[in-house]
Amino acid sequence: MTSIGGVEMVDWNLAVATATRFVRPGPEVSKDEARAVVAELRRHARASEEHVRGFTRMIPESHQPEDTPILVVDRAGWVRANVAGFRELLKPLLEKMQERRPGGPTGAVLGAVGGKVTGVELGMLLSFLASRVLGQYETFAPATRELPAGANGGGRLLLVAPNIVHVERELEVDPHDFRLWVCLHEETHRTQFTGVPWLRDHLEGEIQSFLGQTDVDPMTILERLREAAQSLAGARPEGEENDSGKSIVELVQTPAQREILGRLTAVMSLLEGHADYVMDGIGPDVVPSVAEIREKFQQRRARGASRLDLALRKLLGLDAKLRQYRDGERFVRAVVDEVGMDGFNRVWTSPNTLPTKAEIAKPADWVARVHRKADS
Repeated sequence: MTSIGGVEMVDWNLAVATATRFVRPGPEVSKDEARAVVAELRRHARASEEHVRGFTRMIPESHQPEDTPILVVDRAGWVRANVAGFRELLKPLLEKMQERRPGGPTGAVLGAVGGKVTGVELGMLLSFLASRVLGQYETFAPATRELPAGANGGGRLLLVAPNIVHVERELEVDPHDFRLWVCLHEETHRTQFTGVPWLRDHLEGEIQSFLGQTDVDPMTILERLREAAQSLAGARPEGEENDSGKSIVELVQTPAQREILGRLTAVMSLLEGHADYVMDGIGPDVVPSVAEIREKFQQRRARGASRLDLALRKLLGLDAKLRQYRDGERFVRAVVDEVGMDGFNRVWTSPNTLPTKAEIAKPADWVARVHRKADS
């Protein structure tokens, strides 16, 4: 991770400092209210574990999967956790980019300057995202003193308390119901990874294959980050678009990467859609106002906060994530309607039973491939 002179490609400490400096302040709450929110989120997270396991039937009752910590964090805590994850996950790509850097004193100077520039720009992007994420199961989470993680590279569940409070107030929904509803979604992700032992390694392998195929000059990556940061700061000229509106990920793809990204998109659609399906399936029994919450939350997702928000979502690929929720939920619902929950759970058998990107759009094709062939 270090270049000549010990200079890193990304100044990670500066990224954290920049993000925590520029992140928006959270909603105003008293100390007593903050403590109550944290305590309630922890209770809901523990209760959600039983609800999700009972509904999904992914984990046999006799099986005790590897435990992972549940952390209630503020926006700065979310930033620190994600920087640690990015640093670990991007290590092979940064080492590859490092090899292409000029040698000698010139390379060292460029590395020092580039690392700080990239650190600032990454920090600006994280400051934008840190006020929007409600919760997250961190799959690739190295343990730190402040942020413990599961054993043997296991993940951790993060619940971002100020963002949850902000959204429940914005939507004017029952706060206790909303907090449980969010916990059901995030607990589903935790169950997916703790209940399917091969899933983490498979996903990491696909991501590393994608990064390993990257063949771009480091300055290209810096330029893409700069474009996003300029959008965030409002520095992009009015009406100017970036390369036909493509996201950062789309702009650096090789043909091999497009194939890998198709598989990754299908997996992420499955995981996100499954979590949405589960949270709404459990909801009516334990979240009295789930219908109102879902309707208002979907409207919020669809409209975005502003023109700037919409532009950034496009540039960062976040609009693709919104499609993943919708398309994946339709896939899960159609498969469960056709073959039941146990039939759907064949999806977790091996990487070969995961849906393709085409099958996400046509669930009947997945049923035909996985069920009819297996049952014939």
